[in-house]
Amino acid sequence: MSTIFPPVIRMEVNNKLLNVGLLMAATLVVAKLISSLLMSRSSRKRHLPPVVRASPPLIGGLLRFIKGPIIMLREEFPKLGNVFTLNLLGTKNITFLIGPEVSAHFFKASESDLSQQEVYRFNVPTFGPGVVFDVDYSVRQEQFRFFTEALRVNKLKSYVDHMVFEAEEYFSKWGDTGEIDLKYELEHLIILTASRCLLGREVRDKLFDDVSALFHDLDNGMQPISVIFPYLPIPAHRRRDRARKRLAEIFTDIITSRKSSSQCESDMLQCFIDSKYKDGRTTTEEEVTGLLIAALFAGQHTSSITSTWTGAYLLQHKQFLSTVLDEQKSVMKKHGDKIDHDILSEMEVLYRCIKEALRLHPPLIILLRYLHSDFSVTTRDGKEYDIPKGHIVATSPAFANRLPHIFKDPDTYDPDRFAPGREEDKVAGPFSYISFGGGRHGCLGEPFAYLQIKAIWSHLLRNFELELISPFPEIDWNAMVVGVKGKVMVRYKRRKLPIY
Repeated sequence: MSTIFPPVIRMEVNNKLLNVGLLMAATLVVAKLISSLLMSRSSRKRHLPPVVRASPPLIGGLLRFIKGPIIMLREEFPKLGNVFTLNLLGTKNITFLIGPEVSAHFFKASESDLSQQEVYRFNVPTFGPGVVFDVDYSVRQEQFRFFTEALRVNKLKSYVDHMVFEAEEYFSKWGDTGEIDLKYELEHLIILTASRCLLGREVRDKLFDDVSALFHDLDNGMQPISVIFPYLPIPAHRRRDRARKRLAEIFTDIITSRKSSSQCESDMLQCFIDSKYKDGRTTTEEEVTGLLIAALFAGQHTSSITSTWTGAYLLQHKQFLSTVLDEQKSVMKKHGDKIDHDILSEMEVLYRCIKEALRLHPPLIILLRYLHSDFSVTTRDGKEYDIPKGHIVATSPAFANRLPHIFKDPDTYDPDRFAPGREEDKVAGPFSYISFGGGRHGCLGEPFAYLQIKAIWSHLLRNFELELISPFPEIDWNAMVVGVKGKVMVRYKRRKLPIY
């Protein structure tokens, strides 16, 4: 440049370059300051939930969770409040939302915001391919519609007839007096009832023992390790896979037989056979089998567990047993010995007794979702937290159902808390009581479960005197579906309930 331009021009150019350089430098400095300021403000606004302290650092959270999530919640809730995060293995975060004040988004959010599929995919080897958590949300919604149609009132009425018949048949085999394990008896009766209502006459009449054994292998294939490693080649998983394959063969034969003979039964199997997707496609044999397995898994354990707790509490609390017997007498004066769907629906006292047992002992103690988009939540005491996408979001029916600011004396069995005038389950809004979940993913089988348990206990109350002779049962926290630990020994004496 010095050989081409004169000195004055060189100076002018240099000054211009200097000015441009200074301007660029100043711009960068200002931009950095603005960026830092914005980031600082953003970080101040982003208020993450408190984190559960766990030692050792990497696996401490996992150990506390495996040791018992309810124990962990009891320890952390008083210290951290309604919302807090547990870190697992340094990579996964579970944020707990405890109580109706903070759990509304959990129950009401769309599937695109909070989804079930990622956290419940461990069920796929059990339920099978092409159903529930192995399909996208739009297909899953259609399959849930099949469940809804199979549980409409007109269907439930026919199921109740099967429930009543199975209960009468089962208890007719008891002697005039004796001692039984109530837990064992109710588990077996529930399997028989579910087999007839859900799986069909062919299974109940001809294949019950075979199918029951196969479902046992399926059930035992659902181990705690299965949640993390569902395809781990362990003996329980291999038995599960063999049982799933054999069940598919059995139901394929039954479905083919029904279709070829044009026979039509009043059971859930028939409903799934007749179901069609919006595009007109009918369900396949594999899909029908998977939907039936999902239905049985959803209802079998929960109904037998709740039936057992209901009986244990009634036999321990004589005042409520007396009230429920008075209701049976009143119903019998009106309808005689008959029991059907509409008569069971009149039993409000028995309903409240079952509901209270379920409040204290919901079989599913933790509900999970995967978070796809950030959201904020405000706690009961006014603190606001930001929950980042990628977290697993959880709530706990077992813990939330015992919050003292919602339920008076929450550890006490008191069915009257649901009676008109009290209705504690509505104190803090629609998610005060969450034994059956709620919102978008509320349990579709709730009416079926109540009818099933009512049918069983109506028969027992009308035909037997019962006495609990073992200590009141403890909770089996080690089970995948949390139930009753050990035996529940009951002494019985056959008698007809006097109505006058």
